Amino acid sequence: MAWIGKLAGGVLGYAVARLPGAVIGVILGHQFDRGLRVQPRAAGTAADRQRVFFETTFIVMGHLAKVDGRVSEAEIGAARGVMQRMRLDERQRQLAIRLFNTGKEQGYPVDAQVARLREYCGSEPQLLQLFLEIQVDVALATGEISAAERVLLGRIAAALGFGALALAQIETLLHMRRGQYGGPGHAGREPPRADALAKAYQVLGVQPSASDREVKTAYRRLMNQHHPDKQAARGLPDSMREIAEERTREIRAAYDAVREHRGFR
Repeated sequence: MAWIGKLAGGVLGYAVARLPGAVIGVILGHQFDRGLRVQPRAAGTAADRQRVFFETTFIVMGHLAKVDGRVSEAEIGAARGVMQRMRLDERQRQLAIRLFNTGKEQGYPVDAQVARLREYCGSEPQLLQLFLEIQVDVALATGEISAAERVLLGRIAAALGFGALALAQIETLLHMRRGQYGGPGHAGREPPRADALAKAYQVLGVQPSASDREVKTAYRRLMNQHHPDKQAARGLPDSMREIAEERTREIRAAYDAVREHRGFR
C-alpha cells in the first residue's frame, strides 16, 4: 500500500498550494512511503487510516454481497463501479478484487474487521459514515436490500456507532441518486413531488416544519461534513474523492428541492 503516502501527500499539497504544492506533496509522500519500508508504522497515522479504510471497504463489500447466498452480477458491477470512480490503476484494482474475494470467504470475521475500522477511524465519524454509505450503495445494486443484507448492515452500523435512523437516512440519500428529485438541472422544472420532498427533508435531517434557518443550518452542516477536501484531511484516500463529491451533489440536490418548494434563496 505504498501508494497511499503519495496520495495523502498529493491531497495535502494541493490543498495548500494547488499544483506546485501537489508536486511537493507527492515527493513528501514518497519519502513517507520509503520510511514505511524500514520501520513499523505507529498506529493511528493518516496513512494507517487510509489503508484500513481501503481494505475494510472492499472486504466488507465482498462479505455483504455474499451474505444472502450468492454474489449477483449487479453487485459485481457495483463493486467495479466503485473501483472506477476511485480511478484505481491496475495494481490497485487487483488488490481491491483480492480484498473483495477475501470478504466473500465463508466464516470471514467481518465484525473484527469493522471493529478495526472503528479503532483507526473512530475519531472521524464522517469517514465511518462514508464507508457505510458505500456499503449501502452496493447493497442497493439489485434494486432492493435483502433481509440478510439488512441484518448485516444494521450490525455494521451499530458497530460503527450509527443507529437505525441514521442508516435509514443513508438509504434515502442513495435512493435520491436514482432520480427521485429530478437529478441535476432540476431547477426550473415542475416542483418536486410530495414524496420526493419528504425524502429531501429526510436527507437533510430536518422536519418539514423546520424553519428556513434550520434548513440552511442543516445543509451547511452536512456540506461541511462531506466536503471532499475535509474528508481528505480526515484520512480519506484521494482515490475516493469522487465518491465524496457524489455525496455533496446529492445533499445539494435535496437542499435545492426544499429551497425551490419554499421559495427562499
